[in-house]
Amino acid sequence: MMNQEDIQKLFVKALQSEGIKLTPQRQAVFSNIMNSEGHRECNDIHQSLIKDGIDVSRATIYRTLDILVNYNLIRKLVIGNDRAKYEKKIGKKHHDHMICIETGNIIEFENEEIEELQEQEAKKHGYQIVKHVHQLFVKPIKK
Repeated sequence: MMNQEDIQKLFVKALQSEGIKLTPQRQAVFSNIMNSEGHRECNDIHQSLIKDGIDVSRATIYRTLDILVNYNLIRKLVIGNDRAKYEKKIGKKHHDHMICIETGNIIEFENEEIEELQEQEAKKHGYQIVKHVHQLFVKPIKK
């Protein structure tokens, strides 16, 4: 498992690869999401930073989140209605998601059988899975 210093180095390297400077605002966005365990929208991150006295624009947050997604440090979950939530990816075990279409709740789950079936299906067609996103959109069962 990577330590905080190694993860920070990956962030700085990602910014350098994009030709973007490490600013206090970008560092704050990075630290905020890396220190969170939840699934959060840009607005949640923005409000949290404001509460901490950090003045940062939503544009900076979105741009930083895009870089973090592109370099596999965080995961972007598209949850519908042009909404997305973000969660840290690095340092977390692989899992999939169920998203309730009524409440917006996100349930993380792991299922080795599903993982194995996906691998078998890819192999059957002559492929190897290098990345996947598995999201189930669900609603409560009415009794």
